Amino acid sequence: MVRRKYLFPQVIELNYQAGRKLGVNVYLIDGGEEYLLIDIGFEDTVPEIIDLIRAMDFSVSKCKMIIATHADADHIQGLRRAKEMFKTKIAAHPLSVGPLESGDAVQTYASIAAQNIEIPMPACKVDVLLNEGDTIEVGKAKLHVWHTPGHTPGQLSFRMGNLLFSGDNIYKDSCVGVIDAHHGSNLPDFIQSLQRILHDDSEYLLPSHGPCFKRDRKIIQKAIDRLTQYQYMADFGTCAVSWPLLDEWEADIIAGKLPKFN
Repeated sequence: MVRRKYLFPQVIELNYQAGRKLGVNVYLIDGGEEYLLIDIGFEDTVPEIIDLIRAMDFSVSKCKMIIATHADADHIQGLRRAKEMFKTKIAAHPLSVGPLESGDAVQTYASIAAQNIEIPMPACKVDVLLNEGDTIEVGKAKLHVWHTPGHTPGQLSFRMGNLLFSGDNIYKDSCVGVIDAHHGSNLPDFIQSLQRILHDDSEYLLPSHGPCFKRDRKIIQKAIDRLTQYQYMADFGTCAVSWPLLDEWEADIIAGKLPKFN
């Protein structure tokens, strides 16, 4: 038997529980007579996660569902294997269904040829659709579903009491989930999601990567300010909404103006 290490009441994070890094943060929400998992991580760690859950005296058959916060490989590559081993349901936002059920390697970040990243991406059927405003009941616990797009179209967050499971929206160092056109990043949506988190009154944020942290407006605002600038920078390609320098240059060409060198 392994002693259960509750991060907060009803919340166990399995990296902390194991005392070693299993990959993405995997949260177990303990509702008493049943539980659910938020994300599952990579396929090769699924048996280790199941062994750990059993060692904490949770029955595998009592897992109500496994939620995919979004369809990135580091969060969901192990979903199909976990679904088979837990014999449970998979839940996700409707906009995550396409890449999950097709196993699209590009949209899920399983294939990044330029960096020699090529991992299998098993397709997985989604059983439960989670939409903005839904409530998930798991035993005595309730999670309120937020749709927080920007990092990906189907990114979800969850409010439970004074806790916000914030996915890849914001981390303790003010960084955010990767911004990339291949998996549908959208900067205006991302900023809107961060604004929502900024104005929420949750006390603690539990991200999908790195440590949980006490809510700090400065951390969130720093990310908002940075992403607001990104919208007008060519660095972010088609994720940017415009490039003011190019607009100015085009106007000068049309007006017959030569460039100024000072």
